[in-house]
Amino acid sequence: MNLDFPVGSCLDSPAHAAWLRQEGRRLLDFAKASRLPEGFGSLDAEGRLAPGASAQTLNTARMTHCFAIAHMQGEPGCLADAEHGVAALLGPLRDHEHDGWFGHPYGHNDDAKLAYLHAFVALAASSAAVAGVAGARQLLGDVVRVIEGYFWCEAQGALDESFSRTWQLPEPYRGANSNMHATEAFLALADATGDPLWLQRALRIAERIIHVHATASGYRVIEHFDASWQPLLHYNQAQPADLFRPYGTTPGHALEWARLLLHLEASLRLAGQGAPDWLLECACGLFDSACRQAWGVDGEPGFVYTLDWDNRPVVRQRLHWVHAEACATAAALWRRTAEARYQQWYQCFWAFIDKHFIDRDRGSWHHELDASNNPAGTLWPGKPDLYHAYQALLLPNLPLAPSLATAVSHYVTKR
Repeated sequence: MNLDFPVGSCLDSPAHAAWLRQEGRRLLDFAKASRLPEGFGSLDAEGRLAPGASAQTLNTARMTHCFAIAHMQGEPGCLADAEHGVAALLGPLRDHEHDGWFGHPYGHNDDAKLAYLHAFVALAASSAAVAGVAGARQLLGDVVRVIEGYFWCEAQGALDESFSRTWQLPEPYRGANSNMHATEAFLALADATGDPLWLQRALRIAERIIHVHATASGYRVIEHFDASWQPLLHYNQAQPADLFRPYGTTPGHALEWARLLLHLEASLRLAGQGAPDWLLECACGLFDSACRQAWGVDGEPGFVYTLDWDNRPVVRQRLHWVHAEACATAAALWRRTAEARYQQWYQCFWAFIDKHFIDRDRGSWHHELDASNNPAGTLWPGKPDLYHAYQALLLPNLPLAPSLATAVSHYVTKR
């Protein structure tokens, strides 16, 4: 474990807090160039939109979420960007004929209805509503209705994965990734709507995917299931580097789940509901397994993207979002347990990001490194994502509950 920490010696140091805020502003400034008439698109490594670039619902939802939070922090100009995102999600990115959301404006090139995508629309709507963004309450009501009407399966206690545009052809697949982001969105929905039912739904998802399946697999997250929630361990073995459904186990998701379990535990307690002991036990187990099995496993520092079921590296690239989640999770575990080892890991992760991911010449962070920790773009070209890195800069200074946007509205002093 490398304990060289270039941005402050302690998670709670004023110098480190100031660095986090400054880096957040730098990321926001870079991301503003992604704005298009119909939402937000993907930026290349230089921070430019490609000729003829199209808005994407995933980018638009994530940017709207981030800009809404930035507005509550008092960052100039971010309210207008959040309003633009909400308007796009209510307009060209919405399927006004059959309900739900497309992946691109007016359904060009894709018309499937994806749980993963709708989870981010819910997150964006929740954050924008908390921030008082125009149109956000309408968007919030619309996405709640769609999730409850189409995706939420009460019998299974989780989301169905996807449907055809007209909601007639459900996919015979269940995914941990979409349900993980639904868990995040449900925590936000509970705060934005005031309805604690969303916390119980989040708990049911976590119990199925983590307490039942991941615990039995040595705290490795099983990503793919059939329609009856039976594991598909060899799913996508022929396409192991898929960005949303990779083969094997994804250590970054173990880290992300660990943090979400702590937020869920804290949110349940804040709402006066019972929080089972396994939430903390599984959070610690997931973090420990990811660090033990995936950090530097191939002889180079950093987390590999995926492992097979014998814990051997499959895709050795390092992705920025994994390391951003590692920082946020280590901070959350330190807040929850006060164990020094989590602060040491936090320092280690930030040192790695500072050395390898932060691009001080062209802006933002490199999104991908090769197996030797050099900037690459094989899996994830360009710099389209603000969400993971920006959250990693916010979460260390916030309590574990309420959820992110609500916590910012309560605890962050506007400047």
